[in-house]
Amino acid sequence: MSAENGTNGIPDTSAGSTHPAGPRPEPLRFFGTTWVDHDNGYAARRAGLAVGSLAAAAAACFVLRIAYEGLQIADTGGFVSLLMVVMFAVCSALAFRHTWSGFTDRPDPDRQSSLRGLLAIGFVGTLLAYFFRTFTEAPGETLHRAEYDRAREEYEKRTTRRSGNPSRKRRRS
Repeated sequence: MSAENGTNGIPDTSAGSTHPAGPRPEPLRFFGTTWVDHDNGYAARRAGLAVGSLAAAAAACFVLRIAYEGLQIADTGGFVSLLMVVMFAVCSALAFRHTWSGFTDRPDPDRQSSLRGLLAIGFVGTLLAYFFRTFTEAPGETLHRAEYDRAREEYEKRTTRRSGNPSRKRRRS
């Protein structure tokens, strides 16, 4: 849960509000907060994200093929062509793994910034990670659901009141 999505202790009393008082769910990219109750087109968004990410990955592979053919036409040599293929394959594999693990664990911000260039080169791996993850859930839903449930439990513990006066409680002998 991020701090900016909390209620700061102010209950939501607006007319027709569907959100109870307490912590609010953090929105996911492309899904907003529909992941909480799987409503408002959640399934359609998952299907759309799967199709969109696969189409974008296919288009990216087509562009990379054109770039590879450009190297072949320029007659740069087999070594440069091999380096380009290996670079994109390795960077895509690393980007896939990094993106996939980011769906279940919060990534370290310092590591994320240091890998920015590698992730940009391996964008095909990121797109494929999104594609495969949409078959089971919205990408990142497990992480956000665990954080949201934990925040709701903590909120319930803080707001639950004891009944009676504890000083009048009878002592067992």
